Amino acid sequence: MRTSLNNIAQAEQHLLQKSHAGSALLFEAKMLINDELKDNVAAQQQVYSLVRQYGRKQLIEEIETVHQQLFNEPEHLSFRQKIARIFSNR
Repeated sequence: MRTSLNNIAQAEQHLLQKSHAGSALLFEAKMLINDELKDNVAAQQQVYSLVRQYGRKQLIEEIETVHQQLFNEPEHLSFRQKIARIFSNR
């Protein structure tokens, strides 16, 4: 169990490029000789990618909500007018 936790921590350091050059090189060598470790690191990389994609999707949804509020609700009319003036002067 402890080895698995160490491998996960080392993989995280490697994937986030937080390990020293020597440690990174050693970890890459371990992956070359250990297919299970290599597969686990690839899976961990995929998880990081999915988390980033989900975070981006959430951020886009939040921005769209704010956009809809600012440009559709009557109480934000003065803001809409200011923005329109900025872009109409060009």
